[in-house]
Amino acid sequence: MKKIDLHMHTLISDGTDSLEEILSNVREAGIDLFSVTDHDSIKAGIRIPHMLAVLPQEQKTPFIRGVEFSCKDEKGKYHILGYGYNPAIPGIAEVVFEGHALRMKKTRARLDFLKDRFGFTFPEEEIHELLTRDNPGKPHIAKLMIQYGYAKDIKEAINDYINKKEFENVHVRPEEAIKGILRSGGIPILAHPSYGDGDDLILGEEMDQRLQRLIEFGIQGVEAYYSGFTPKIQDEVLTLAEKYDLYVTAGSDYHGGNKMVSLGWTNLDDIADAPVGLKRFLDDVEIIV
Repeated sequence: MKKIDLHMHTLISDGTDSLEEILSNVREAGIDLFSVTDHDSIKAGIRIPHMLAVLPQEQKTPFIRGVEFSCKDEKGKYHILGYGYNPAIPGIAEVVFEGHALRMKKTRARLDFLKDRFGFTFPEEEIHELLTRDNPGKPHIAKLMIQYGYAKDIKEAINDYINKKEFENVHVRPEEAIKGILRSGGIPILAHPSYGDGDDLILGEEMDQRLQRLIEFGIQGVEAYYSGFTPKIQDEVLTLAEKYDLYVTAGSDYHGGNKMVSLGWTNLDDIADAPVGLKRFLDDVEIIV
């Protein structure tokens, strides 16, 4: 095993690849171990093992069940990854249910906001199709805006319009996500630790204190290898992982055509060069072959 990517999204949330396409694209990218971490959903974690089971041996790629929860509390915003959970054990499914309900509430509120604030309207059939998706999010609304001439690209749609809608108390709290992952036998990991809310960049003592707080809740690791990290940020996160004896993971945050990030782009070329925290993670997490 040499190349891993443990952070990617499909059509189930805000990616553009189907599960069949993600399996094919993972193989083509030469990835030796992968995880699908759709937002507020464990559908990929349930379906992919069944899909792998019927593939010829030469087409199988080892897989880790994953999920990503968007969390927020009075101290800030966090993305919590959960790996190796058992979907049959209550805990994680409860967090998924809460996260999905809040996601639908925000989607409806954003549509109402765009109509009331900017006069942006969409045909009823488009709204119905959006609201019947597994996990609609800002990119889906942005694409509708582009389709109907309200924005020229996804960045403009989100930054100049969708993000103008502010929310309070419509996020899963980080301790709830961590607790749900642990209850289902999973490993909770803080995704891209230096990224907070919007363009906020969390570094130095602030990142240390943020991590200490999440450790009290039960976080067990950090995503230290990440497509958006500079070498300096990566080294800082690795230093904190060593300081607190945390697991380490690596992920691209691939979204297909919705994000200019390629599969396998984790800034870790070979896990032979990885720190002890990543090797411990791979020893302890359930890998489905």
